[in-house]
This record gives sequence, C-alpha cells and structure tokens, in this order.
Amino acid sequence: MDNTTRFGVSLPGDLLEEFDRKIKDKMYANRSEAIRDLIRDFLVREKWEGSSHDVYGSLTLIYDHEIRGISDKLTGIQHHDHTHIVSTMHIHLDQQNCMEMMAIKGKASDVKKIADRLISTKGVKHGKLVMTAL
Repeated sequence: MDNTTRFGVSLPGDLLEEFDRKIKDKMYANRSEAIRDLIRDFLVREKWEGSSHDVYGSLTLIYDHEIRGISDKLTGIQHHDHTHIVSTMHIHLDQQNCMEMMAIKGKASDVKKIADRLISTKGVKHGKLVMTAL
C-alpha cells in the first residue's frame, strides 16, 4: 500500500473485545484489515446513495412458488425493468421455496425502487439488496 498512514483509535474496552471477537469470526488477519473494510463499505454506501452514476446491485429473493401467480408477477416486474436487470438465476430450494438472485444496474434510486417492488411482492418471504459503486 502506498502512503499508508497510521492513526490511533480510542474505544471502550467492551466494544474493542466485541470487535476483536467479530474480526476473529470473520477471519481478518488483523484489526487494520477489518477497519479498512468498514471504511470502504461506508464510503461505497455514501457514494451510491447520492450517486447520479450507475450503481450495481445484487438482489436475492426467497419466495413460495406455490403462491398463485407469484412467478409470473416477479417475471413481469423483471421484464418491465429489463434495462436494469442484467441477469437472473433461479434456484429450487425445496418443493415449495425458490431463490432468485438478480444482478441489477442503474441509478441508485431506480435500483432501489425495482428492488423494493420485487421484495414487497406478495409471497416473497425475504429479500435483500446489496449495492455497490465503482
């Protein structure tokens, strides 16, 4: 790393202990690596929230395919927003439940609206959007 700067951070002992447990669980080599990832995540989130540039996201949906019409409804939304939906993968989890993962790109507000519309569809049990920006 070029131009690495060292700085100190003051934390309450219990917070540091909890952080150390978490970075061990996540298998970070050291605190610096974990803090760098937290800072990057914070900066990327700030960048895409106010961005007028394209952002990229992955949307994961878990839904009950036995809910009448849900597959058609989800597919219809995806086709309506086909310029934003880059790719979709469909996985059969068991006899009743499916998972769909979608790659989405576009303005942050558009990507969020599409994700919200899909997540709020009746029969979707869980949905999670993760966005990033270059």
